[in-house]
Amino acid sequence: MGVRGLAEILTDAAGGLFPPADGSVTVVPQPSPREAGVVSFAAHAVVFTDEDPAWVHETLAAVPGDPLSAPLCPHFLTAFAALTGRTVNNIDLLTVAARLPGEPPLPLAEVRDRSHPRVARALRYREDVRVFTTDGGVLILGRGVAGRWECAVEVDPDARTRGLGRALATAARHLLPEGSALWAQQAPGNAPSVRAFQAAGYRPVGAEALLVPGQP
Repeated sequence: MGVRGLAEILTDAAGGLFPPADGSVTVVPQPSPREAGVVSFAAHAVVFTDEDPAWVHETLAAVPGDPLSAPLCPHFLTAFAALTGRTVNNIDLLTVAARLPGEPPLPLAEVRDRSHPRVARALRYREDVRVFTTDGGVLILGRGVAGRWECAVEVDPDARTRGLGRALATAARHLLPEGSALWAQQAPGNAPSVRAFQAAGYRPVGAEALLVPGQP
């Protein structure tokens, strides 16, 4: 695959081309000062950091247990966070979907108020943020890690079990620019979210742990 930055690795993965499943770890520079972390594919992990790659490999080599799981194990992530002064946000399932043509399948109203709490929180992690509301739910779209398009959805407690999460995740695919892929992270324990995104056509491609400055 040659020398690739994180953005190129993610673009390849969105198209079904993954790093070699050889048990190795690739270290690449942070795409921006805001972003550091680990993306784990099948038998290959990518650590994105501006720290010394030698430190990464030496610390991983000292992790007890299965080397394949070392990049996302608490031992390594705790050391990584301590070195960088960051906080491990979560270990998420990483999924991706292609753009869909046409209009979203449900009515959406865009939030224009940049001081809105959901907008303000999204701006900590993304650029070009757009927030949409519909009856019972919220859709957040923006450019996140390495400039990729990302979405997140929220469903009100009294609107759950009606397929709204799936509809919002599907709607996000209609809002993308032509030729773009859309990424989304789900906490593995949040089974309804995992099911909703997969029902909306998002494919699992790996796992991801982001290290964020300060408290998440």
